[in-house]
Amino acid sequence: MNRLLLMLLAVSMGALLPVQAALNARLARAGGGPVVAALASFAIGTITLLLIALGSGMRLSSLAGAARTESPVVWLGGIIGAFYVGSVTLLTPRLGVALTFGLLIAGQLLLSVALDHFGLLGLPMQRVSVGRVAGILLLLVGVLLIRRF
Repeated sequence: MNRLLLMLLAVSMGALLPVQAALNARLARAGGGPVVAALASFAIGTITLLLIALGSGMRLSSLAGAARTESPVVWLGGIIGAFYVGSVTLLTPRLGVALTFGLLIAGQLLLSVALDHFGLLGLPMQRVSVGRVAGILLLLVGVLLIRRF
């Protein structure tokens, strides 16, 4: 896939996350709290992914192979996702969408730079640079401005 197309996809999906947070917050108000809303979100997401997998001819049996060959650590992604969606659903109506996502992105970038720098979790190493540090600092300044205004 073309790198530019992949980058546009990343921006598009990033743009949809605040929409998801707002919808889940609304569902939480109507349906019993953030855990219930996150559960509904994951259930609908699971059904959607199952339909996509079946419709595209993917073999679900490959999960059994992954279970045999990968470390149990790789399955923590689902647990992290559940806490992420539940937390965002809880935080969005209390902090606002802009501050919530500013803080989320700051946390993502801080850990992303560390993961890249040390090549953790099987990722290729990409050393910390002055430009990356400057980008994180600018983002943190942006979060402070969002919080203040």
